[in-house]
Amino acid sequence: MKDYFKLQQRGTTVRTEIVAGLTTFTAMAYILFVNPGMFADLGTVSYGAIYIATALSAVVGTVLIGLLANLPLAQASGMGLNAFFVYTVCFGLGFSYANALVFILADGVIFVLLTVTGLRKLIFDAIPKTVKTAIPAGIGLFIAFLGLQDSGIVVNDASTCVSLASFNLLGGASWGSIMPMLVTIATLIFIAALNRRGVKSAMLWSIFVGTVLYYLLGLTVPGFYASFVLNTMNPFTAFQEFGTQAFGKVFTQGFDFSEYLAEHSQATLVLTFVTTALAFCMVDMFDTMGTLFGACKTGNMLVVNEKGEEEVPAMNRAMLADAIATCTGAVCGTSTVTTFVESSSGVAAGGRTGLSAMVTAGMFFVAMFLSPVAALIPACAYAAALIYVGILMMGCVIEIDWKNPAISLPSFMTIVMMPFTYNISYGIAFGLMSYLAIKLLTGREKKLGVGTWIITLLFAAMFFLTH
Repeated sequence: MKDYFKLQQRGTTVRTEIVAGLTTFTAMAYILFVNPGMFADLGTVSYGAIYIATALSAVVGTVLIGLLANLPLAQASGMGLNAFFVYTVCFGLGFSYANALVFILADGVIFVLLTVTGLRKLIFDAIPKTVKTAIPAGIGLFIAFLGLQDSGIVVNDASTCVSLASFNLLGGASWGSIMPMLVTIATLIFIAALNRRGVKSAMLWSIFVGTVLYYLLGLTVPGFYASFVLNTMNPFTAFQEFGTQAFGKVFTQGFDFSEYLAEHSQATLVLTFVTTALAFCMVDMFDTMGTLFGACKTGNMLVVNEKGEEEVPAMNRAMLADAIATCTGAVCGTSTVTTFVESSSGVAAGGRTGLSAMVTAGMFFVAMFLSPVAALIPACAYAAALIYVGILMMGCVIEIDWKNPAISLPSFMTIVMMPFTYNISYGIAFGLMSYLAIKLLTGREKKLGVGTWIITLLFAAMFFLTH
């Protein structure tokens, strides 16, 4: 084991790798609660089914990146991409759950081909830095918006579209409706406080604290426990639901687009498929490359290439592991599987090899048998995690030159159009189109590559021919 993972060469020990693997798992275990909660909104697949799909795909993806790339990183269904799947592709565009899995499979296959052929870099370079920098911020704002809605703090309004839920006990709001919102706010503050104190698993512990607080305060809500029914404590029920509702649906039902075609033309389907799959792939690619670089830089693991530039060791193998894991996620029935930024916590704890990834994968495997416990986590508790992840992802805005209109406009459009249109790909599209328009009007279009033109025109066609 020491020889395979090269522990001595990387200055680490088995004990250190185990601690690092456990640290990474506790930092990202919240995805086991958040992801099923999102998918359950679809109404066609259960919390238990997606819980197993999330855990199983995390096991496969994390093992792959540990064995293929020998890196101390972990993978699971990516935040932002899961929201894109549920709220944009299914609710927004009108595709079924099984149809949406085909987009994930296409994302994985494209990612594999781009990595194997070396075209990944060409696609990555075709996206302007302005838009690439803004994408995480837009996704972060979108995720935070979802968290505020899941918690009930932000509600629909006939006049203004959105509004703040009422906290007025004297004005008709009930304590039963206010209590979950207060739990979300308290959990969010607790996450921030623990992070400020340097607690490695702040997100997970805060969700647990929020859950306990929710059930304790439930004692003050009349009839709270009368409506609370724990159907089963059998963990194998989730496995059964996974087998019947999620596993393999991408093949048995995914390619049947008859319901979508009943309301749309075949041309619309083709163009929407291409642009949506491209959006999935681009977000996945940027997220993975950024996470790989950031996590490895944290542990001083970057290597210098022949050009004198820093790069991730075994970069292609790591990207290939990510692509294969995404295909696995599609087969299991969950959204894009990607490398988690929380892996940095394990690297900070001393993880330097794939052995720590094996430990993290082992913990996800054990977690598969704890689905009844996970089902007790209320939406108001994990909604706080969504909001905080959004806060973290917004950090990249400091890299944007807001005084330069040629940069600030495309960046702003990329960021705000994602939550305002409930669609990540629309944000990317507006960012690209505004960037291209400014280049044309300022006479700098010659600096644009062919790839930038092609991708931008594809997204423009999505609006003018399908939307």
